[in-house]
Amino acid sequence: MDYFKKYPIQKDRMIDSFLEMIAIDSVSGHEASYRDYLLAKFNELGFSGIEDDAGSRLNGDSGNLLFKLPGTINRSPLLLSAHMDTVVPGHGIQGELVQFDGHQIIRSAGETILAGDDKAGVAALLEAIRVIIENGFDYPPLEILFTVSEEQGLLGIKNFDFSQVRSSLGYVLDSGGDPGTIVVQSPCQNEIEYRVRGIAAHAGMNPEEGRNAIQMMAQALAKMPCGRIDPDTTCNFGIIEGGLARNIVAPFCRVKGEARSLERSKLDQLTAKLVQVFTEEVTAQGGQPEVDVVLLYPEAALQADEEVVRLAVQAAEKIGVTARLESTGGGSDASIINGAGIRCANLGIGMKKVHTVDEYIEVEDLIADAAWIISIIREAVM
Repeated sequence: MDYFKKYPIQKDRMIDSFLEMIAIDSVSGHEASYRDYLLAKFNELGFSGIEDDAGSRLNGDSGNLLFKLPGTINRSPLLLSAHMDTVVPGHGIQGELVQFDGHQIIRSAGETILAGDDKAGVAALLEAIRVIIENGFDYPPLEILFTVSEEQGLLGIKNFDFSQVRSSLGYVLDSGGDPGTIVVQSPCQNEIEYRVRGIAAHAGMNPEEGRNAIQMMAQALAKMPCGRIDPDTTCNFGIIEGGLARNIVAPFCRVKGEARSLERSKLDQLTAKLVQVFTEEVTAQGGQPEVDVVLLYPEAALQADEEVVRLAVQAAEKIGVTARLESTGGGSDASIINGAGIRCANLGIGMKKVHTVDEYIEVEDLIADAAWIISIIREAVM
């Protein structure tokens, strides 16, 4: 669809803004330069940003950034959010505009990611606000939140003070689906660390005096569930480390893993089983088991008839985009926002092959992202 007929989005300006953004390094923990860029751009529009202390809490160089735009019409405030940080390799990114398979796309010109995750979301928000202000469209009070260290485990949003926000519903622009995708269900996740304490001994002279923590860990893991448990639930063992040297019976071993499910009861049951099997197996072998469980984020489930979903669906239809309600197996800032009592949907913005050097985004999707946000804002004042 020609989104420019619906809303006067400036295509070249938006492309240029996106290319400017991705060229600014903002690897997790080092978002200060990108923060300064966003402060300058929103200041040009007449708005000041408030930076919180998440940076100092996380030993980074930038906090979360919140802009509040007083509405032109008395309606409930609306929260819009995207994250500032990127994964690696994310230094010295240069994008290029090329034709691919009949479409204009923007991709990395080098051996780096593109950083469409999540600078495509930020670019869409900036262009949407520009268009609304330039054209005198009415809008409700807007609260625009840019977070840090999302890629490190949603750390920025976890350190955000939600008492600063008045919105009861919101949208995060950070899903990989095409524009029109509305994530209405996402899992809760536990981070689980398993540790085995054994006894060190010389591996050649007196191995019988030791208890090998690596072997005990391996035998326990072999009896523990892993992978896809059911359609809603998964678990994984992701990192293993231990031992001192090849000729020493390993006195310790550690494994970092996770479990996640769309249903909290299933997560609790799986976690309890993992801990039980691990503890019993290590104890039976004469080792000392230790387990730490941390809930990383809560589950989220939005209903199709909820205002936050209906608004996004109606807004998509107004610009000729097909709305699709989807479930995901991953968490996002929307998980924490929902946990704070704000009904929040994560929106697909069309980024492809994220977190790889082959990442790209179609220009048409980038424009559609901005049009969808403008449409959501306009629907909010109907």
